[in-house]
Amino acid sequence: MAVGATDLRAAIIEGAVERVRPKMMTVTAIVAGLLPLLWSTGTGSEVMRRIAMPMVGGMASSTLLTLVVIPVIYSLVKGWQLSGAPVSAVEAHP
Repeated sequence: MAVGATDLRAAIIEGAVERVRPKMMTVTAIVAGLLPLLWSTGTGSEVMRRIAMPMVGGMASSTLLTLVVIPVIYSLVKGWQLSGAPVSAVEAHP
């Protein structure tokens, strides 16, 4: 059976939807743990803020990368491979 563009799109959407919950749970837990470091005012808080802020930004960018950018790149690459792929033996002889 040949895989078409609609099958590819459905698989990508299903995979992205399955990743939303675990990714958001991880990001929420890490950001919730870093917020006290960002809001602290005690001794050494300036240093800890400099450590926590890039981590929060990294979590935000990794979420965007995992849920949007990687599926789009995968779609482009696999779509290009599907459009240029030769006819499989299953398609040639039904």
